[in-house]
Amino acid sequence: MTFESLKEIILATVSCGEEKVAPDAKLIPDVCADSLDAVELAMAIEDKTGVNVPDDIMPTFRTLGDLLAYLEEQGA
Repeated sequence: MTFESLKEIILATVSCGEEKVAPDAKLIPDVCADSLDAVELAMAIEDKTGVNVPDDIMPTFRTLGDLLAYLEEQGA
């Protein structure tokens, strides 16, 4: 998965400005306003990639780069 692919999923799922979506952006609060947004994002990622992103693992990602690394490790 590329960062651009992840960015497309993020912009289609959560309400944040495109300028906030960068590899070093914090998942919460820069991109996702709260944990509910993070769960919705996890579900969207699963729908688009087939990679399971458990709800309890989302809070462990500090940045979008961390999330992208996880997705790549899982074969997305």
